Amino acid sequence: MTVLAQSERPDARPPLEEDYELLKIAVCDAGELALTYFKQQLLVQKKPDGSEVSEADLAVDTALKLDLTTRRKDYGWLSEESPDDRERLKHSRVWVIDPIDGTNAFLRHVPEWTVSAALVEDGVPVLGVVFNPATGEFFRAMRGNGAFLNDAPIKASSKATLDGAEMIASGGLFRKKIWQEPWPDVHARWVNSVAYRLALVAAGKGDATISLTAKAEWDLAAAAVLVAEAGGIVTDHRGETHPYNRESPRFPSLVASGKALHPLLIERTRRIDL
Repeated sequence: MTVLAQSERPDARPPLEEDYELLKIAVCDAGELALTYFKQQLLVQKKPDGSEVSEADLAVDTALKLDLTTRRKDYGWLSEESPDDRERLKHSRVWVIDPIDGTNAFLRHVPEWTVSAALVEDGVPVLGVVFNPATGEFFRAMRGNGAFLNDAPIKASSKATLDGAEMIASGGLFRKKIWQEPWPDVHARWVNSVAYRLALVAAGKGDATISLTAKAEWDLAAAAVLVAEAGGIVTDHRGETHPYNRESPRFPSLVASGKALHPLLIERTRRIDL
C-alpha cells in the first residue's frame, strides 16, 4: 500500500490504514537503526530521574520523529526522549513513542528491549507496533483488526485461575507483605521492557503482567493496542482504563492479562494503597 503524505490528502485525518503502514515502516527502520548500536560502546547519560539514556535512544528518537512528523504535520508528538510539547494536547491524533523501551537491558546486551510506537486518537491508542530487533519479533495491531506477531495472529491467554499462572513480573512482588492474602503458586519471570512484557501477554506467552510502580504513556500505548486486539485487558491496579494524551502522561500502575484472569488479579491489586 502506498503511504501518502498528509498534504496530499484533502482531509485532516488520513485513513488509519495509511497511518498503520507508515508506522510499521518507520518502526522497522528504527529497529534496524537501534540494532546497529546494540552491543557497542555507547555514550550514556543520567536523566534527572536517575535513569539512563544513551546515544542510541536519542538517535532512534530523532529518526522516528523525522519519519513520522514530517509525513503527518498535524499530529501531536509524545516521546520519552523528547521534550514534552504541550501542543500535543490540541491534536486529535498523537504519536506516542518509546524509542528504546528497556534501555537497561539494551546497555547490558540483553535482548529484552523494544522499539515501541503508537498512534493515539481522541485519548485511545488505535495503532501499536512493538519491535524487538534482537529477536526478530515484530508485534503489531490496529484497533478492530486483530493483533499479529510476524504476520501470524496472536491471542491472549484464556487461563481462568491464578494457580500456576505464568506472570511476567518480578518474582519478589508476589512475596511482599503488601498483600492481604498469600498468592497461590504462580510462576514469575522478569522481562526488562514494559512494552515487551505486554506484547508477550498479548501473544499468550505469559498469562499476565503486573507492575505497581508508575508507568508513562509511552511505556504502554503501543502494547495496549496489542493486548486489546488479542482479547486481553490492560488497566491500572484498580481496574481503571488508562486515558492517553493527558497533561500529565503518567499512570499509577499496570495490570494486564486475558479477560478471564483479569478480575481475579484486580480483586487482589485493588486493595493495595499505592
